[in-house]
Amino acid sequence: MGKENDLRRRTMKFAIAVSDFCELLPESYKGRHVAGQIFRSGTAVAANYRSACRARSKPDFIAKLGLVIEESDETDFWLEFSAESRLLEEGAEQKLRVEANELTAIFTQAQRTAKANLGRE
Repeated sequence: MGKENDLRRRTMKFAIAVSDFCELLPESYKGRHVAGQIFRSGTAVAANYRSACRARSKPDFIAKLGLVIEESDETDFWLEFSAESRLLEEGAEQKLRVEANELTAIFTQAQRTAKANLGRE
């Protein structure tokens, strides 16, 4: 339960940091679009992890972790896009990109472990 609560807190902090980042993006067509994409995928990391914690079965847990992985990777894409498009000052997205990639790695490993354990039952 300790790791689960730590990851719940960590994904919630990530969602809040993402929402704060979105507030900084310019009020242009591109800025609004990117903000919406980042906000949606970044907050979905926390929401989908919370859903995974309530999975009804191991296969359901594995599938829901897949959603978490997809959303964290998508968030990284949009953060990279924001940087490449020079929507904010250089490096403004860097900490969030590091966290998005760390979360992707953590949940990818968790999914692999859960799949391996599923075969042992």
